[in-house]
Amino acid sequence: MLGRYLGLAVILAVGSVGMASVASRTKDRNVAEATPEKPKDDGGWSERGGGGWSSAESSGPSGEVRLGRAGDSHFYADADVDGTNIRMMVDSGASVVALTRRDAEAIGIDVDRLPIMGSANTAGGVVPMRPVMLDSIDIDGIEVRGVQAAVIDADMGVSLLGQSYLAKLDSVKVEGDTMTLR
Repeated sequence: MLGRYLGLAVILAVGSVGMASVASRTKDRNVAEATPEKPKDDGGWSERGGGGWSSAESSGPSGEVRLGRAGDSHFYADADVDGTNIRMMVDSGASVVALTRRDAEAIGIDVDRLPIMGSANTAGGVVPMRPVMLDSIDIDGIEVRGVQAAVIDADMGVSLLGQSYLAKLDSVKVEGDTMTLR
């Protein structure tokens, strides 16, 4: 399974950015005001074997989210993607947000109607990529609107939170076992 993540990351990568490095962005933020908390379900995640992973915790100043490193050394976030809670692995080497077919369909995307615009070489073989524009991705009040994404027709297991979201933040920092999004 790890081989599939790595294969996909290589195809989607714009550059290797180590998880232990600090990536800062000084671009203008495209962040909307935080909306009131609404109940979130786990999107069926527990049924998919996602238990035991870290999740976001808001702490410090407004507009800051801290993610703890999971046991597999990756960072995961529960993201509100177009109104649906999706568990995503933070992948700073992925150029765009990469959605699994299952997550895309949970959001309400008719995957089969999306045009195939390229392919990705994964450990499981060559799979089609279908571009889509997401209205918004919100992680505990840090919302980015108009996010480019691709639906990957492969059994990746988890969707990837790539640079089409991360690059619009003020900063992404990793210190020890904590990733801070601002």
